[in-house]
Amino acid sequence: MARVESFELDHNIVQAPYVRVAGVERDPKGSIIQKIDMRFLQPNKAAFPTSAVHTLEHLLATYLRDHLEGVIDVSPMGCRTGFYCIKWNESSPEEIANALENTLRDVMETDIVPAVTAKECGNYRDHSLFAAKEYAKEVLEKGISRDPFERVFSE
Repeated sequence: MARVESFELDHNIVQAPYVRVAGVERDPKGSIIQKIDMRFLQPNKAAFPTSAVHTLEHLLATYLRDHLEGVIDVSPMGCRTGFYCIKWNESSPEEIANALENTLRDVMETDIVPAVTAKECGNYRDHSLFAAKEYAKEVLEKGISRDPFERVFSE
């Protein structure tokens, strides 16, 4: 059976919100892809409603690229407690947390959700900018730890 890194994480002891480098893949030609766990909510204690996670997905996919170089994709976790970011090359937890903080500030300031027409989105009716802003505010108020197991902030 294949090893799935995120299934090996002890979700009972992590302390959200945090960022965590969940993996780095290198190919023989030297390409590097990094997987980042951006956890907003405490696992098994809270979960985003679908309209909030969907809107945050659109906003993070748009704004995170302004603050973190090499973003390939931002996708919600199935458990609805956070997002995975896949990017080229490696960034430190400090760089990632700073970019996410700036992105969440962008979320707090926006009045629009990108790509919410039937042409652009597969479930365009299921969005809540209000809820996305409430969760962004909550994460910013708690602070984004640079360590999943301890509340560690800016170096």
